[in-house]
This record gives sequence, structure tokens and C-alpha cells, in this order.
Amino acid sequence: MDTFIAPPGLSGVVVADTTIGDVRGTEGFFHYRQYDATTLARTRSFEDVWHLMIAGSLPDATERAAWSRRIEAASSLEPQMISSLTAVMSSLRGAEPMAALRTLVSAYGVLAGLPALWDQSAAEREETAVRIAAIVPWLVAGSYAVSAGEQPRSPRPSLGFVGNYLWLVTGEEPSQEAVRALSRYLCLTVDHGFNASTFTARVVASTGADLAACVVAGLGALSGPLHGGAPSRALDALDEIGSIERAEPWAREQLAAGERVMGFGHAVYRGLDPRSELLKETAREIGGPTAELALEVEDRVVAVLDEHKPGRQLRANVEYYAGVVMEACGIPRSLFSATFACSRTVGWTAHILEQCEQRKLIRPSSRYVGPPVLDNPTGPNLAG
Repeated sequence: MDTFIAPPGLSGVVVADTTIGDVRGTEGFFHYRQYDATTLARTRSFEDVWHLMIAGSLPDATERAAWSRRIEAASSLEPQMISSLTAVMSSLRGAEPMAALRTLVSAYGVLAGLPALWDQSAAEREETAVRIAAIVPWLVAGSYAVSAGEQPRSPRPSLGFVGNYLWLVTGEEPSQEAVRALSRYLCLTVDHGFNASTFTARVVASTGADLAACVVAGLGALSGPLHGGAPSRALDALDEIGSIERAEPWAREQLAAGERVMGFGHAVYRGLDPRSELLKETAREIGGPTAELALEVEDRVVAVLDEHKPGRQLRANVEYYAGVVMEACGIPRSLFSATFACSRTVGWTAHILEQCEQRKLIRPSSRYVGPPVLDNPTGPNLAG
């Protein structure tokens, strides 16, 4: 049997079957289960999408109420656990939020005594998955508060997942507009095929490690600037551009320097990113100077990219408008990637649970391309 040599980055290689969702890059379309993800983001709450990811179906009214109660119970931590995690937050004061979050999730796994996935029943694994996804918003916001010299705020589950997160971060009652805008973003980023962090989480899950370890692995991958670290960089670029007149010269300068134009282009989409299109619409609804600048700059930058890289169709990706929307909702720039993690943890846990059903270690091979193996590795030089 001939050895199959995968292309760099495993591009186009199918490594597993999944019922969770898919990305059709050439069509500019992606879905969760059997539903168009952008339609869900427009019409459903984050809790509904979470139920779809874990339970496999959209909830009816009765299921929705039970699911909300389950999330509320999962997000409630024992006083001793709160005290211990707050102490860890204090030791991490000033740390980059994604680094702090992965440390806190790891600490939770230790403090909760999470067993290996292989030692849990399916029901126990699901309960752990819901618990970890439910507490991530508090871990993100609490660490941010402690770094600012404040105490973590107590959750307000009555505000819903999105409203509660905004409350935990800002300490203010969120507006309906902010909740709707951020809900769209979070729903759009729950899952996106076998991206780097999802694949990483599944690889660790295949070893049977505990669920917190799988999520920490996903967080490590998501922290990279080529994955989840771009929303703030895209907004930083808008700050650097400053005015519509600077858009075209700035884009040319970036390309001439061999720099990546943050917020444009995607590893899968070869045209419009449907997530970006909905967030663009959301940014237009929000309005304001930053949104207006982003809308105008996009057209100028795309024109330069089309000229410089004809046929590539490099368009705005989800990160480009994500920063505009999050900042308008009151999320500080330093928490953009961690906010992304609040939603993607739901997707990771769904994939982790699915991977556990296969009980097969992911263990690919590599191709050695180094110097030829020595016939006499214990030659005179080694012998002295």
C-alpha cells in the first residue's frame, strides 16, 4: 500500500467523520448540524445554539426552560471553588487574558478533580462539558476584574448567557442592542469545521485526557494570531489607518513589506465569509465612527488586494468586523480573543464528546527528510 503524503497544513484532507457541522468554503456557507449557521445567529439565542451543539437538536419551549436551568446550575460554583479560582486570578494579575484563561481552566480541572474522559460515562462527560463551557465567561471576566484591582462580579443568569457576560465584564446592565449584536457574533463563532483549535481539542480527547485538558489545548491553539488572535489586530489596523484617505496607501505599504493584511483572507473561504457579512450588517446597524470607517476601508483594501493578488478574492473575514462589533458592545480590546473562546468552548466540548464515542487514538505518521541515517553511529568521534 502506497504511503499517502498529506499537503502542508492538512489542507483538504478529511481526518474524521462528524455530525456537528461543516464549512463549504467555495460556496461561502457553513452550518451547525442541519441548520444554516448564519440563520441561527439571526433568529436564535446563544442558548438554543448551545443546545443544538450538545443535544443535537434545537429546543422547544419546554426544553429551552430546562436547558436554561441546567446552564444556570452549571455556572454556579461552590464558595470554596470561587475562593480558590479567585486566588489563582490574583496570582495571574496582568497576564494576557488568553494565557490567564487557559491557566484558570487547567486550575479548575485540578480543583474539581476531573477524571480522564475514558473513566467517565457519556452522561458524566456531558455534564462536565456543560459545566466548563458555563464557567468560562466568569473566568474571563473575573480575571479581567482582578487585574483591574476589583473583585469578580457575581453572575446574573436571568440576563441570559450573552447579557450575563456583558454584565460580568462591564458591570453595567446591557442594552438589548448590545445583547443582540454580541449574540450574533458568539453564535457565528461556536464552531467552524476542523479548524486548528477544534482539531487540537479532538486530538487530546482521543488520548482520553480529562475534559479540562482538552479545552486548555484548544485555548492554546486559539491564542495564536493566525487563529483567534486577529480581531484586536484588525481593529488596531483601523486605528493605524485613521481615515479613508489612508486606506489604500496603508494596504500597499503592508503588501510591499510582505506583511499579512489582518482581517482579510481566510484559509477555507475563497470569496465572501458569511460570518463577516452578517457582522458587517450588524456593524452598519450599530453605526458610529469606527463602523463607518471599517465599511469604507474594506472597499479600498479589497480593491488593492484584487490588484495585487488577482484571482485570489481576498475578502474581509470574521475578524475584521468582529472587533468593531465587540468594542461597540463594551468589550475591551484585550478580551476579544477570550470572548471568542467563550463561544468556541461550546463547539470544542461538542467535538470532544463526539471524539469520545470513537475511542480511537489520533496518531498520524510523519515523513523523515533529515540527513541520511549513519551506518556507524558509534564512530571514532563518539568513541573519543
